[in-house]
Amino acid sequence: MSGPSYVAVDWGTSSFRLWLMSAGGEVFGERRSDEGMTAAARTGFAPVLQSHLDALGAAASLPVVICGMAGARQGWVEAGYVDTPAHLSDILKGAVVVSGQPRDIRILPGIAQRDAAAPDVMRGEETQLLGALGLDAPGEALVCMPGTHSKWVRLRGGTVERFATFMTGELFSVVARDTVLSHAVAGAEEAVDTDAFRSAVIEAFATPALSANLLFRVRSRQLLFGGSAQAARETISGTLIGAELAAGLAERERTPVTLIASGRLQRLYRIALESLSIPLNVMDAEEAVRHGLAGAAAAIWTN
Repeated sequence: MSGPSYVAVDWGTSSFRLWLMSAGGEVFGERRSDEGMTAAARTGFAPVLQSHLDALGAAASLPVVICGMAGARQGWVEAGYVDTPAHLSDILKGAVVVSGQPRDIRILPGIAQRDAAAPDVMRGEETQLLGALGLDAPGEALVCMPGTHSKWVRLRGGTVERFATFMTGELFSVVARDTVLSHAVAGAEEAVDTDAFRSAVIEAFATPALSANLLFRVRSRQLLFGGSAQAARETISGTLIGAELAAGLAERERTPVTLIASGRLQRLYRIALESLSIPLNVMDAEEAVRHGLAGAAAAIWTN
């Protein structure tokens, strides 16, 4: 086994993840913190990165490849966007050098959909796509990447043709915390009420135009007929996800859905898609972004 040859970093808005990697993809060490872009913009990106490199004893000669919000306009160095239709290899060509640093640091760009009727952007998810599908992915692919802002991406032959963002995770947080439904979910346990979630997904998928009404029914049903806070929470989640799936799957033909997700979100979206009898392939989101960063490192420092 060879030693570390580069450092891979996924730098989100609120989270920071770093891996010390070999050329063959072995992980020699990792670091995680809540020093995302928002925090690092105050304390300094370079000091945050160096503190984690020092903690792992990373050699000063190791280069670093970064994806995510560190490349945003308000991040470390703006890495801009590659416009759709964008082949995944275009991301690698658009990597930006962070100047004035003692080591070679590159930040990957995001992807922009400059369509006045459906403008959209992604930053970080493009690296997950690279890791999950590779540069030479044949045929068509429909990818779902759940999160605070879920992405649905259509690709053909490794080219991102179109994508759409849904504020599902953020809406769930706001609805459950800042609306009348906060009373319905107070004290909910962590376990998933699968039956309540599945029923809500199916109903919202069939009638997405009624989503706002379906959400209010969570409160009225509990007041009139009882029910647990756990069931209420999963009904809210299922309603929002079901409405998202109705849009994301609207133009699907026979293409299986590639689900890139981790933890609770992977479980929920898997249940949702299986409840609708949608064939799917599943890949862990963290594994996907790490593989994508590995592919970027190989392209940048081998070619």
